[in-house]
Amino acid sequence: MIKVRGLSKSFGDFQALRDVNITVPKSSVYGIVGPNGSGKTTLIKHIVGILIPDRGSVTIGDIPVYDNPILKESIAYIPDDIYFFPQADLTEMINFYRQVYPSFNDERLQKLIPIFPLDHHSPLRRFSRGMKKHAAFMLALCIMPKVLVLDEPMDGLDPVARRKVWSLIFQDVSERHTTVFISSHNLRELEDVCDCVGIMHKGEVVLERNLDELQNNIFKLQLAFRQEVPDLSNLTVLSQNQVGSVVHLVVRGEKEQIISQAAQLDSMMIDVLPLSLEEIFIHELGGMDYGISSTNI
Repeated sequence: MIKVRGLSKSFGDFQALRDVNITVPKSSVYGIVGPNGSGKTTLIKHIVGILIPDRGSVTIGDIPVYDNPILKESIAYIPDDIYFFPQADLTEMINFYRQVYPSFNDERLQKLIPIFPLDHHSPLRRFSRGMKKHAAFMLALCIMPKVLVLDEPMDGLDPVARRKVWSLIFQDVSERHTTVFISSHNLRELEDVCDCVGIMHKGEVVLERNLDELQNNIFKLQLAFRQEVPDLSNLTVLSQNQVGSVVHLVVRGEKEQIISQAAQLDSMMIDVLPLSLEEIFIHELGGMDYGISSTNI
C-alpha cells in the first residue's frame, strides 16, 4: 500500500533521511520507532506529501503522494503538535473539514460525538492537550481515510481514551481496510497494536520486519552450568550476564537452530524467554552509540 524507495532528504548540511526503503502492507498497522532525531517525523511528512524528496519516491497504491490533492483526500494525518485555526471552535473546524474532504461522513460524526464529549462552541485554543487529541481523532476518522498517519498519537490521552481510540482504529482496519502508519516512543503500546515494525537510526531504516518474526529472531536464553561457562562463540550473543551458575544471554538467530546449538553446551537448564519490543529496540541499537557502559555514566 505505502512504498518508500530510496528516500533521501537534507536540510542544509544536515541529512535527515538516507536512502530510506519501507513497505507498509494494506490493512496493516505499521510502527516506526527510533531515538529522537532519527528522522521519523521527516519520513512521516514525506508520506503525507508535505515535504519534497531530494531523491527517491513515496507512493500509495503505486501513485506518487506529493502534489496529488486527489490522493491526499484519502489520507488523515495527526501530528504530535496539533494545529487548529487560532480562533476556531470545533463546529468551525468540522465545517472546514466538510469543505476540504468530499468523503466527510456526517453519519459517523453523529456516532463519534458521544464518544468524544467536547464543547463544540468553545475555542479550541482553550482545550487541554488531551481534548485537542480527541478533536483531531474525531475529525480524522470522519473523513473515512484509506491511510491514517499518526505521530505520537496517544500522548496526552488517559488510559480509557486510549482504549476507545484504538478500538475505533482497529474497527477501520478490519472493516474498511484502512492502513495505519504510526510513530511513537511508547514501545509497549506499539507491541500490542502493530503488525510490522521499522527501526530508524540517524536517518536510515536499520531494520524492518513483521513483529512476530522480529520477536522470533531475537530472544533471551537462560543456561545453567555445573562448572565454568563453555565457549559460546557458536551463538550470536548480543548481551551476556551471569548470576552464580546461571548465564543470561540475548541472542539473535533462528530459534530452533539456536536451541539446538545451546543443547550441545552441556547445560543443566535451557530456558527460552521472549523479549519485549522495547528490549529488542535497545539491543538492536546497542552497537550504534546507544549502548550504556560505565564510561557513559
